[in-house]
Amino acid sequence: MVKVKPIDIVVKKWQTRATAAVEDYKYGIQNPKVPWQQAAEAAFDAWSQGVQQAIADRRYIGGVRLAGNAKWQARALALGAARYPEGIRAAIDEYAKRMGEVLRVIEGVSLPPRGPKGADVNFERVKLIGKTLHEWKVLRKKSV
Repeated sequence: MVKVKPIDIVVKKWQTRATAAVEDYKYGIQNPKVPWQQAAEAAFDAWSQGVQQAIADRRYIGGVRLAGNAKWQARALALGAARYPEGIRAAIDEYAKRMGEVLRVIEGVSLPPRGPKGADVNFERVKLIGKTLHEWKVLRKKSV
């Protein structure tokens, strides 16, 4: 039989060490062994294989069922709601940049004339914008 420490001691140690590790966290980001982009690109095949295996094993749904709706809701309310405004403030410049690109794509679409209310041609206008945005999104990521 393996002797382990009591859970309250393990949790307290984890909490103390993890809370004090902010500077280590920042240092690691600022001084990676391998730059993030390079490491992520090099790991693509392994990532892809892992995702395919996870799909085959149905691990996503297993994780969802393991966590359950009550845990998701409690954590989202306790953490997400408090962090939401900070996330919005941090994303303003990036949102403006990306949304500007989206608006330029929409602006470049040549739409057929508008029809009467409820006419199929009106839905085709929306479909054309959606299709154009999707093609742009796919092309944008392929061309990088």
